[in-house]
Amino acid sequence: MKDLRKDFDNFAEQNFNGTPAFGPDGQCAADEEVDLKDYPSYTEALYAKLIAPHVSGIYISRWDIKDIALVAGDSMAIHPRKRMFELLMKYATSKENMQSVLDALEAHMEDKVGIYNEFIDAYPHSAEVFQPKIDKARKTMRLLPKIIEEYFE
Repeated sequence: MKDLRKDFDNFAEQNFNGTPAFGPDGQCAADEEVDLKDYPSYTEALYAKLIAPHVSGIYISRWDIKDIALVAGDSMAIHPRKRMFELLMKYATSKENMQSVLDALEAHMEDKVGIYNEFIDAYPHSAEVFQPKIDKARKTMRLLPKIIEEYFE
């Protein structure tokens, strides 16, 4: 058991030139930025950018989507996450509704970032786990105004 760490370090040195293959959140450092136009539909692209936790830094559950919809002015039943997101996007066909959805999503993400910051404050060594998630969430939130521009103009 004592040599396990040494064996792992040797393995990493041989296979990854001493750099870890994955970051603290499990995402490969070589992942490329994907353009929203690479997806078959805009809803698929938004799902990949907003709902995928390895991209957005925030896990959004079915109940979270339900709450986001409620804050935005829609009411929906619980379905699989992807179906719920599709229903939310059907609600957001007008610019005003989309803005309401994006505002509710941003508020939800800010709440999650607040929780991550509380963990970092209470347990400073957890920063290496939560800071990349916070950075991804901030990057995703900067994307939100662009969604309105691309979708409605």
